[in-house]
Amino acid sequence: MRDLTYPPVIALAKTAFRVLGQDITIAGAEHVPRTGGVLLAVNHISYVDFIYGGLAANPSGRKVRFMAKRELFDHRLTGPLMRSMHHIEVDRADGEASLRTALDHLAAGEAVGIFPEATISRALELKEFKTGAVRIAAQARVPVVPVIVWGTQRMMTKDHPRDFSRGKTISIDVGAPLHPTGAHPVAETAGLHRVMSSMLDEAIRAYPAAEQPPGAWWLPQSHGGTAPTLEQAAVMDAEEKAERARRRSE
Repeated sequence: MRDLTYPPVIALAKTAFRVLGQDITIAGAEHVPRTGGVLLAVNHISYVDFIYGGLAANPSGRKVRFMAKRELFDHRLTGPLMRSMHHIEVDRADGEASLRTALDHLAAGEAVGIFPEATISRALELKEFKTGAVRIAAQARVPVVPVIVWGTQRMMTKDHPRDFSRGKTISIDVGAPLHPTGAHPVAETAGLHRVMSSMLDEAIRAYPAAEQPPGAWWLPQSHGGTAPTLEQAAVMDAEEKAERARRRSE
């Protein structure tokens, strides 16, 4: 697969990281195989997770084709960029098309990225997972590599102003590959959720204490922060969805 756009975008992103003075740590990158199809399952806490989640495969020299919502592809600026980088358009009204594209990419030996939560978690903890990651990996007969990003929510997430001030720590933790069979997708999805929940808890505990003081909005309540609980976030998500539907109807 030819990549005319992806390499310069990566170079530009790394320059931006340096300009922003970010301390980016990547642990466990050796778990990403250097060849063959692989599915990276990434938690979702910000609008820039696909940029940082893709770094998990960077030490292995691989480029990740992320499954992303159709709206990004419909935008006049991001659309051409997303297509040129061979990311995968996800139309929630027609999931079969994106599924076929993801399977084709994996069969061709590509690394594909997916957000099992589908949407950003306002609680900053893992929401319920869709079974898509497990089903795609099982059908393609490729491993699922869990990836946890932390710190990106401080830059650009729901309900809070953007903050690209200097000096933030961004951690990226890569777990050992899982090999779902697809025989029990619900149970295997629950297993992936447990693994990533444990990884997220460890990432939060290892994050510099000075950058996440008690009461910080970017910290889950379970860790002393003031982010909404999963239950509160679910209500907020439902209200947001209803408001979008109302605007479309008008």
